[in-house]
Amino acid sequence: MDHLHLAANWADVRRRVDEACRAAGRDPSEVSILPVSKTFDADVVRAAVALGLHRFGENKVQEIRDKSGPLADCGIAWVVIGHLQTNKAKDVARLASEVQSLDRLELAEALHRRLQLEGRRLDVLVQVKTAREESKHGLPPAGLPAFLDHLAAHCDTLRVRGLMTLASHSDDPAEVRACFRQLRELRDAAVARGHDLPRLSMGMSGDFPLAIAEGATEVRIGSAIFGRRPAPANP
Repeated sequence: MDHLHLAANWADVRRRVDEACRAAGRDPSEVSILPVSKTFDADVVRAAVALGLHRFGENKVQEIRDKSGPLADCGIAWVVIGHLQTNKAKDVARLASEVQSLDRLELAEALHRRLQLEGRRLDVLVQVKTAREESKHGLPPAGLPAFLDHLAAHCDTLRVRGLMTLASHSDDPAEVRACFRQLRELRDAAVARGHDLPRLSMGMSGDFPLAIAEGATEVRIGSAIFGRRPAPANP
């Protein structure tokens, strides 16, 4: 992708997010955009950095590892948004600035142990499963209160900042919006119990206006910024 095309896409996405905020009666400054650079190479990310972007979401820790070296001079904050295996905790603790897909106790404890060794703390969002598809990951909603309590009591290297979800892949806006509404309601209930959870990461290129209407503070946008994803080398 040429730099002019990337700049135009970024400006268009920011405009559309701002319009969605105004339509929902919200201040556009309340909603940030996380560019999702998964599958795009370091040169594309560097071009995005030239536009003033410095946080990027990646599904795979391997991609962060591959890109972080060539882009070490860019001051990038790498955000893990994909399902995370516990055996990746070492790389995450060393390379990532945030994890938005924390969804189980085993993973939390693995990250906590590695962060203790690194002498670091890490911002995290708890991923909650609000969609019906079996393919979607996330903590069951009923397990959220106990999970948050455990993190607060036993994992002080993990700074829990909020919640994340993936909505149903559906043509029915009401079904998609219900996923986002459930996450907001779960967050509000947790706040009432004493947890400080200011952030809701929900909404992607195809559904972010619905997420913003339901209270998203961050939307994760990939293809609308970077274009069609490259075909895998070994399909």
